[in-house]
Amino acid sequence: MLSDDEVLSSNFPEVEDKSRNLHYSNPESGLIDDEFENTKTIDILIKVVSGLVIFLSISIILLWATYQSADLTFGGPPQSLTLWEDQYREMTGLDDVNGLDGSGTVVCIVDTGIDSNHPDLEHANIVSWIDLISGSDSPYDDEGHGTAMAGIIVSKGGLNGVSPGVDLLIAKAISDDGSGTDDIIAEAVDWCVEEGADVISLSLGGGQGFGSGFFTTDQLEEAVIQAIDSGVFVVAAAGNDGEDDDGDVESPGSVEDVICVGAVTRTGNAWSGSSEGDNNGRLWPNPILPRQDPDKKPEIVAPGHEVPILMASSTGSGTWWGWSSGTSAATAWVAGSIAIFLEANPEMKRGGTEGGSSAVSELKTMISEKSEMKEGQENHDDIYGYGLLRIDLLLNGTDNSSSELEKTPKEQEVVGFNGEHSSNSSQAIRRITASVPPLSSTKDTE
Repeated sequence: MLSDDEVLSSNFPEVEDKSRNLHYSNPESGLIDDEFENTKTIDILIKVVSGLVIFLSISIILLWATYQSADLTFGGPPQSLTLWEDQYREMTGLDDVNGLDGSGTVVCIVDTGIDSNHPDLEHANIVSWIDLISGSDSPYDDEGHGTAMAGIIVSKGGLNGVSPGVDLLIAKAISDDGSGTDDIIAEAVDWCVEEGADVISLSLGGGQGFGSGFFTTDQLEEAVIQAIDSGVFVVAAAGNDGEDDDGDVESPGSVEDVICVGAVTRTGNAWSGSSEGDNNGRLWPNPILPRQDPDKKPEIVAPGHEVPILMASSTGSGTWWGWSSGTSAATAWVAGSIAIFLEANPEMKRGGTEGGSSAVSELKTMISEKSEMKEGQENHDDIYGYGLLRIDLLLNGTDNSSSELEKTPKEQEVVGFNGEHSSNSSQAIRRITASVPPLSSTKDTE
């Protein structure tokens, strides 16, 4: 028999074990521990989420700051623009031209300059530049019109130009308010010729020089005539006063051997703002002799309504892409197409075996015979010219009888878009400040 001390001693461990068992199996005590662990987990989760929110907020702020300072647009152009571009390329026969991109042809653009930092112009081969406004040694565009016109010809990436392989000469002769003077633009044309241009693109216009139908007293018109005499193909805008027409196309598009360009919509109809030519002659207020084929004005029409363009960073639009309506865009489209034609027919370049002013006359005859006339048209039209530009017909020598051609596209659904992706860049007018509507506008350039 054990002593009392021994009993207590032998029973103590058992009691201790029971007390531990009771502790581990206590449901109330276990709940407290679970809540404690959950609280710790929630605290950690809150800290992690808070850190992520702060990080994302800082990242968004930095991206916004970069976007604002660099005028960047993330992603490509709106689908609407690429669709419109595809429609115009199909209309003008570009989709049927393979292996030609204007390579080896020199195109000179006289305008407001060029934004060479545009992502769609990174590949552009700018072989020479002159700034007749501020004298800068480096290309720039403080108005945006020149970049838009250059993009129609050479863009590659978001949008695709008509002839991205050409060598570019860029002459800045239009100031940041969209205006220029005869003497400066004439100097730019002379510079283009000296630098070896095959094609000069003039998306600009103004009043005709006095007596231009018989002789010219206009410095720009004289420069253009000299350029053509040397074998340069000069392309100029008809003008945008179709809804308030002054009686004739603008100068220098009015010069006899210049290829004067009117504008059409994606449905193939004449754009409402495209200027009308006076081909019957007049004595007052400015004498004009009756014009003869193939020099009736305008000679040709091309895409000029909601044409997809590049936006210069100087516009402050916050986007790299937009659209423009006017004969300026149509002019660039034709200039780029002629570059393709000359790539395929190098003998007609100014330095070619068949080049010179006679080559200019020959191409104008081809334009009068191989452009796509509108339905029911048989002869030159004072607005529609000899027809819609069809580069495939010029290259292939197809007859342009309206009965033998597929008609211009029927009415198609117009796909619009909202936001700051539209731009009505006005034609850069000599002696007149160009009017640029708001970027959110969907109205045609007047």
